[in-house]
This record gives sequence, structure tokens and C-alpha cells, in this order.
Amino acid sequence: MAENQGKRVTGRGSAQQDQTGRHFIPSKLGTVEQSVLQRIEDFNDPRQEWRRLFSELYGTFLLVIVAAGGGMMSQAFPGVISRTAAVVAPGLMVMAIILFMGKVSGAHLNPAVSIAFALRGDFPWRRVPGYIVVQLIGATLACLLLQAVIGVSATFGSNYPAANYSASAAFWMEALLTMVLVSVILGTASGAQNIGILGAFGVGGYIALAGLWGSPISGTSMNPARTFGPDLASGNFSDYWVYVAGPLVGAAAAVGLAFILRGPGGGMSGSGAAQGALFTEAAEEEKP
Repeated sequence: MAENQGKRVTGRGSAQQDQTGRHFIPSKLGTVEQSVLQRIEDFNDPRQEWRRLFSELYGTFLLVIVAAGGGMMSQAFPGVISRTAAVVAPGLMVMAIILFMGKVSGAHLNPAVSIAFALRGDFPWRRVPGYIVVQLIGATLACLLLQAVIGVSATFGSNYPAANYSASAAFWMEALLTMVLVSVILGTASGAQNIGILGAFGVGGYIALAGLWGSPISGTSMNPARTFGPDLASGNFSDYWVYVAGPLVGAAAAVGLAFILRGPGGGMSGSGAAQGALFTEAAEEEKP
């Protein structure tokens, strides 16, 4: 009988442990959800707006330093920097920026990306103008610095349609390349498929890949700010419309494709990534 009582006690203990475990799982999930909501609330705090804008300015500055700097350094030192190196370097820089600064502003670094996130419903429209302005400023400051240090015109760091190719051909190339870029960005930041910090490698890897095969025709800008900086610094806006219209059309197409693939946006995961949260952090285990 004592043995049976022991079994009953043990059974009650196991049931209590199972019940505790069942309560613990929702508790952990609730903590994770609260963490994400708190991060989004922090992003919406207007007192942090200056930090987010500075992050976009600094990130775009670093991107254009590498993207425009490759062409300008190649002009200053012929034969030293290959085309492969020049188009792969921006992808590596974007990867690094997302990893070390993505949580601050979302690391858009590109007016087309900011507009795409807003169209998708993951980013507030009222913040888009500020993001675009600081992106353009960051790109321009980068090219002014490059001109002063390297001593060659920023024209060599800009993007123009290739010889024997029309501006319309370059436009369609920019639209195609940007469509895939924004598809990768929206896809890795979606609620259905948030791959978290690995998204930095996906985005950076695609930028390098696009440059390897698409740069001969249009220069693979995919970013109105990236081309605006060297054009303003050099005073040469030849065919600049290509590098505004192409990326914007490609970004809009990517938003449409995202709707077909995953439905409407605006979910917690996508909004968190667009607004500065690279991934959902796991809740810390409760201490006994």
C-alpha cells in the first residue's frame, strides 16, 4: 500500500510538473512577443528619431564610400582594382552595415527600399522623407570626401548607361536588378520567412551577384542615393532619371510579388525588421 501511495504521489508530482511546463511555454512566448513589441515601441519613440536618421546617413555614407570609391580608385590607380572587386565590395559593405547597425534604423540605405517597406505596410510613410533626405546627404558627403582624398572626379564613381546601350536598356536593367534585390530584402524580413541575422548575408550576397553579371550595362546602382552622391559632387546628372525610375519601378514590382507570395505585409516580424529589429530574440529562461 505504501508503494502504491508512493506511486500516486509520484504521479501527482509528474502532473504538477507537466502543468508547470505547460504554463511556462506560453510565458516564454509572451516574453518574446513583449520584447518585439517593446522594440517597435522604442522605434516609434520620437526621441530616438535622430539616432535612426544618423544611422541611415552613416550607413549610406559607408556604402557609397565603397561603391563609388571602387571606380574612383580604379581611375587613380589603373589596373589595381578589377571590376570583380569593385562590384563585390559594396555587397560586403552592406552585409557589415546590416550586422552592426541594422537594429538601429533597419539599414535601408536606399530610397527604393524605404519606399518598398512603406508600400508593404512595414514602415510608416511619415518617416520616409527623412530617411531619403539623410540617405542623399550621406551619399553626397562620401563622394565629396572621395574627391578631396583621391583627387579624381566623382564622375568615375557614378553610374551611366554603357556605350552602345540606350538609357531605356539601362532603365530596364536597373528595374530588373532592383526587383530581385527588394524581393530578397522583403522576403528575408517577412513574417512568413524571417531568417533573422542571416538576411544580411542574403542581401549582401545578392548585391555582389547582381554586380558580377549586371554591371556592364547599367553599373548596377539599384539605389537612387548611390548614384545621386557622385552626380551631385561632380555636377554631372547625365541620364540620372534611369537610376531613379528604374529602382522605383523595380521596388514597386517586388512589393507586388511579395503580396502574391506571402499576402499582405504589416506583420510584427516584417515591421520589426524594417524598423530596426533584425531577429526576434529568444526569451531568457526563468531562473528557479
